Amino acid sequence: MFCKSLTKYSRRKTNAVNVGNIPLGGENPIRIQSMINVATTDIDAAVAQCEKIAKAGADYVRLTTQGIPEANAMKIIKSRLVEKNINIPLIADVHFNRNVAKIVAQYVEKVRINPGNFIDKKNSKILTDDEYNAELQYLRSEFVSLICICKQHKTALRIGVNHGSLSERIMNRYGDTPEGMVESAMEFLRICKAEDFTDVVVSMKSSNTRIMIYAYRLLVEKMNSEKMYFPLHIGVTETGDGADARIKSAVGTGTLLADGLGDTVRISLTENPENEIPVAKILTDYFTGRENHKPVMDIDTQKYFPYSYNQRKTKASKIFGGKNQIAVVADLSHVNPVYDKDFEELGFVKNGKKWTKTPNSPDAVYIGSSLFDTAMQGITILSDETENLVRCDISCFNSNFFDWIKQNPQNILMLETSNTNVIAELRACFLMLEKANVKNPVIIRRSYDDKDVELLQIKAACDFGALLTDGFGDAVCLHNTKTEAKQLAKICFSILQAARVRFSKTEFIACPSCGRTLFDIQKTLSEIKNETSHLKHLKIAVMGCIVNGTGEMADADYGYVGAGAGKISLYKNKTLVKRNIPQQNAVAELVALIKENGQWIEK
Repeated sequence: MFCKSLTKYSRRKTNAVNVGNIPLGGENPIRIQSMINVATTDIDAAVAQCEKIAKAGADYVRLTTQGIPEANAMKIIKSRLVEKNINIPLIADVHFNRNVAKIVAQYVEKVRINPGNFIDKKNSKILTDDEYNAELQYLRSEFVSLICICKQHKTALRIGVNHGSLSERIMNRYGDTPEGMVESAMEFLRICKAEDFTDVVVSMKSSNTRIMIYAYRLLVEKMNSEKMYFPLHIGVTETGDGADARIKSAVGTGTLLADGLGDTVRISLTENPENEIPVAKILTDYFTGRENHKPVMDIDTQKYFPYSYNQRKTKASKIFGGKNQIAVVADLSHVNPVYDKDFEELGFVKNGKKWTKTPNSPDAVYIGSSLFDTAMQGITILSDETENLVRCDISCFNSNFFDWIKQNPQNILMLETSNTNVIAELRACFLMLEKANVKNPVIIRRSYDDKDVELLQIKAACDFGALLTDGFGDAVCLHNTKTEAKQLAKICFSILQAARVRFSKTEFIACPSCGRTLFDIQKTLSEIKNETSHLKHLKIAVMGCIVNGTGEMADADYGYVGAGAGKISLYKNKTLVKRNIPQQNAVAELVALIKENGQWIEK
């Protein structure tokens, strides 16, 4: 199993890794980092941004290091920061050029390499075992020389796997899968272990939260089987900006943190780098001290599938369960009485005496024990007096309860918890239902008491997201008296989309930008959103460069990718269709491409 216990929270035990004056892993707190988005060779701008990130509270800062000029610049940047008494460890981000990694490892506290392009040999065919092993030997000889430099200069190393840039050798044997990502890392980690080099961190990055979660879980299980305890760098990559990006980050990162996985966190936002730090702090703080949670009984894990998506099979009741889409239930239980205006604010439309659901309204409304002064025909209403709604928590779960529930298949469970280990207790409930062969649909209801909407978004995304990713829940219901019901429903829809269980808006996959990006990606993303955010049936990727481009766009319908100074290339799925378009024309060309493919809808 990927964690010590599914019911008792504890952080995974890992090696301590020396990263300058701020070690990570072992007994150290979870570290937070960000990455500058200006050119590394622009020394003044790079130093200023490093300083800003440090002041925001980051433990580490990463800089893109694609060539010798950037490697040499890192040495100067380090000395400038030390002169300012800023001793934040620097991380060099290296792709494609392993010789750059060997140079910059002499100047900085940590180097990130990508196994997918460390040895960039093209293999269009599936290799025989002998050919595959021959390439591994070549990889070993090159990688060991880097390890020796890192040992000499006390430089840590990150083995940073990206779902979007697996090597062709791995792709041909394992495909574009979490298993392929894990093997890509393990090839390098086995060499580190053989060379007795333990200052190593490993990551499994993807813009797809499911792939990211499953890959990390598989990696930990694989490392455990081979007695490896390297710490984890965790995060969802290319999340975009705004509330959706924070929710998507929380779904992926929070799911791992909930089971004690993760030693350093990076939140990838298409915003100013310092904006990432508060989000990471909210996430890590949410799980701090969770070891003291109320006990959760041990559970049978036979029907738990943590490495692939398997939605729990249920029988339909009303609009819930069965083949119905996972629903959003708005919570008006604190509003008493309920009036027409409350439903209007949720986006429902009234025609005569009958209400109609719209694309912007939730699927149902829970009113608790509230009175109502309205005709609610046409709306799915749940109340504490609803005959087939059963509010419950883990204390209800026993054989008598399960027998009664099975005899009443029309009953809908509204499952809640007050345990600080939210995910463990609710996951245990679902596994108990599975063991008892209970097929009733379940609404997951969570109550919070937060005025800060960002805080609420992140907490709810952690709690709901982890369960949805595991295939649990037929509906979600978010309760908070300090936030409007319309806003709560909007958060729920975003969580469902981030967990990839229901799409209700345009999906934007956008990288956070770095020194490789040769255009203003924040401005460009805003322009593309303005033109295409009404296309709720599409996924659109906005990428600064091609390093992870086509791979992270694997499930995107269209891609807008930086190809050089002032030049953009456009993709349909993973196929390049328009090359080196002048940037000033590129958004219009993207719209034209969507129209050419018959997927445009007028606003």
